[in-house]
Amino acid sequence: MTTLLAIDGGNSKTEVLVVDPAGAVLGHARGAGSNHQAAGLDIAMSRLDGLVRLARDRAGITERPTLATVFLAGADYPAELAVLAEAVAGAGFADESVVDNDVFALLRAGTDAPDAVAVVCGAGTNCVGRAADGRTVRFPALGELSGDWGGGQHLGALALWHSARAQDGRGPGTALAAAIAGHFGLPGIAEVSAAVHFGELARERIGELAPVVFRVAAEGDEVAGALVVRQGEEVVAMAGAAISRLGLLDSPVTVVLGGGVLRSRDPALFGVITERLSAVAPLAEIALVTDPPVLGAALLGLDALGADLPAHQRLRREVRAIAWEATSRSAR
Repeated sequence: MTTLLAIDGGNSKTEVLVVDPAGAVLGHARGAGSNHQAAGLDIAMSRLDGLVRLARDRAGITERPTLATVFLAGADYPAELAVLAEAVAGAGFADESVVDNDVFALLRAGTDAPDAVAVVCGAGTNCVGRAADGRTVRFPALGELSGDWGGGQHLGALALWHSARAQDGRGPGTALAAAIAGHFGLPGIAEVSAAVHFGELARERIGELAPVVFRVAAEGDEVAGALVVRQGEEVVAMAGAAISRLGLLDSPVTVVLGGGVLRSRDPALFGVITERLSAVAPLAEIALVTDPPVLGAALLGLDALGADLPAHQRLRREVRAIAWEATSRSAR
């Protein structure tokens, strides 16, 4: 029996699907993030192995899948891709495996268009692109080391930075200070900074402040508003650079947007993105992805298997049903 194993291994979560060539989801598993840069290769592979076994058990299959399409956060440089591809092949997830950066899965989930780029803005930022002739572009995505700006973690850190400076007189006043303190249930911004410094508040929780930035900006705060504008500009800077490198500035091209910061659909943020993108690439169209990226990993697998359009459509329906059920359970 021909089966497909699709994996999206992100920073915060990993999802695995077992799919048949007709697009039916036979098994699904979800667990902790599997970015080898954060967890280490051994731990990342152990998490993947456990989730693959769980998804196969739920699918009720004992034979090895025909193909595994594995898209992982942290697969940025060719050397990293080589190490990860070797590890996945050695794990024996399937008869054949394809490994690449997880933003390519987001890109496929967002559009069928052959000329497209994807920008993810979650905890951090990244961008990839493809052209109809098979060319691709990508960015190292190492944060400040590779010239990146933004994402939830960076926005939160900047909001904290501006708030601290506002409190001690080094910077302009901002309502962010009170909003951040209130978010964490602490008396003031000094207590927030101290809690992070002494480990009482995990640094990862700073990423929770992105929605606070958008809310305070919407209330008219200039400091927060400037952060929102800059985030929009940086999304367009990445997308525009990818479109330019593909030679598509004057061609119809789809710009897929994903990640928690962009899924917020903040009106001010999207206003900046829409305005600036139209100036850079007038024929570009924006597609916001709300489907889980593992859908893209599975669609790429169906593409490789030569599946027909009804199979792709069925897969989208079933993955969306799984995502809806998971959202419903978390809301209960």
